[in-house]
Amino acid sequence: METQFGLAHVWQQGDWITRGVAVILLGMSVLSWVTIALKALRLRRHRAQARASHDFWHSRDLGEGLRQLGEQADNPFHLLAHEGNEATRHLLHRDGAPGRQLHDSLDVSDWITRSLRHSIADSQSRLQAGLSVLASIGSTAPFVGLFGTVWGIYHALLGIGASGQANIDQVAGPIGEALIMTALGLVVAIPAVLGYNALLRGNKGVLHQLDRFAHDLHAYFVTGARVRTGAAGQAASQATKT
Repeated sequence: METQFGLAHVWQQGDWITRGVAVILLGMSVLSWVTIALKALRLRRHRAQARASHDFWHSRDLGEGLRQLGEQADNPFHLLAHEGNEATRHLLHRDGAPGRQLHDSLDVSDWITRSLRHSIADSQSRLQAGLSVLASIGSTAPFVGLFGTVWGIYHALLGIGASGQANIDQVAGPIGEALIMTALGLVVAIPAVLGYNALLRGNKGVLHQLDRFAHDLHAYFVTGARVRTGAAGQAASQATKT
């Protein structure tokens, strides 16, 4: 029976539409697993960077603290501290910018809040990149498989009608093979949905740590000291909003 029915038989007996659906599902599966693997590795790296942000406050100066955070190009904690520092230096004309500028009329707290918020928004966008692929695959793969099943049943019924034989052996095999496409669609969709939910939860955890770090950085750049209690002012808490 293995040589008569199964995936190999579906491929051999199927037309170009059936084979096309199978190739699409295979491509979706590969893309889904590659995306999950890459995003999981990046999420693991960001969690390590979040732990390193606690050592930032034990540094002797800001330069040492930035080195403690690491200088990877995609490190959201290093980018956040660097952005806040550059915003402060620019507002206070420590970066060598000549003359008075429009931002000189802005409050220091508002200017730093705005800069930190933009950095968090950019990091959030990078964290969410690729998740739409998993969401799309998880929502469309079952329907792609169902289309393959419907077309396979239609194709099988045409063959049965042409042969003039409608006994159970002639019907069960082709119909059963057509249902394999629905099963393949579910096999592709379920890991994509589970991976999407797991990565989304992980990203929320990283963003929570990033918000807390932004709150402390805001207080440091405005007052020169880290806020250690939950009784910070409303102006400082605005930096944690995305």
